[in-house]
Amino acid sequence: MTAMTDTSGILASDTELVRKHLAAVTMSQPLSDVEAEVCKARIKQLLAEKNAVLVAHYYTDSLLQALAEETGGLVSDSLEMARFGRDSAATTLVVAGVRFMGETACILSPDKTVLIPTLDATCSLDVACPADEFGAFCDAHPDRLVVVYANTSAAVKARADWVVTSSIAVDVVEHLAAQGKKIIWAPDRHLGSYIQSRTGADMLLWNGACIVHEEFKAKGLLDLRAVYPDAAILAHPESPASVLAIADVIGSTTQIIRAATQLPQTHFIVATDKGIFYKLQQLAPDKTFIIAPTAGHDATCRSCAHCPWMAMNSLQRLLESLETGSNRVSVPRALSERAMVPLQRMLDFASSKQLKATGRA
Repeated sequence: MTAMTDTSGILASDTELVRKHLAAVTMSQPLSDVEAEVCKARIKQLLAEKNAVLVAHYYTDSLLQALAEETGGLVSDSLEMARFGRDSAATTLVVAGVRFMGETACILSPDKTVLIPTLDATCSLDVACPADEFGAFCDAHPDRLVVVYANTSAAVKARADWVVTSSIAVDVVEHLAAQGKKIIWAPDRHLGSYIQSRTGADMLLWNGACIVHEEFKAKGLLDLRAVYPDAAILAHPESPASVLAIADVIGSTTQIIRAATQLPQTHFIVATDKGIFYKLQQLAPDKTFIIAPTAGHDATCRSCAHCPWMAMNSLQRLLESLETGSNRVSVPRALSERAMVPLQRMLDFASSKQLKATGRA
């Protein structure tokens, strides 16, 4: 069974969503090389003074990713960022990413201070799944287990039975389907459809989508492959089914990076956020990576293969947050404890199956 909720009353179109958020926020102006070095030096000083560690998502600016690595932090997906922060001796976690990533860090480290460069950095999947609307939907289908993607708010996680990442979702749903469980899946419909096609599970899908991955088009990929016939296509499962159908590898950010370093091809067409190119080029400097075509170009498209909210992270905002303690992310303790239950369920499952629970989020 596949069904989707009608979220038309919840959100305007993705295009309008992006426009409204960006119109309300002043983007940081580009820094000169000298200004960037001054800013980085001050950030490094403050990280040391405040016993803080910087964790950055694969999709943030390469300057932030490099700074995280230079200062003993981490560049990874959201769950691994949160686990690294939890296990770090640092008392302050600085999360370069989007708000739900900061919340996940709070859930795993409730006694640490969590800062984010800007609280305006959100996620179309998070916004498209409001906790009250989703809770009502779950209540209307009490016979189903609730499985949600990591790209959701703490409140939505707290309503779930399981929280999963893209790399472990198929294994978890396959496990539940083998027990005859029926499932509510949220929020990404493309990832949900992919999981269902792999597992045959009875899944009721929430109608959300990532504004970056939904823009990738099969025709554009085929046209590009005609130019690079020996290139392998690497795609994240948040992409439409028509894109996944022609991909050579479908996987999470971590799995895409691993494939690029292990496969024999020298050229790769990559259907995920182009922020990942920093890590791809770092780990496979002898290979060529090509951004998968989107539905538009530059100002005419919604994402142009880069999340507009990830782009809100900047050195200037990171410095301001560290200097002033602004943009602190907090999750009420009771809510954090409830959200930790389905997260821990996934971590225990991964441990029992000796799986690594990393993902796009």
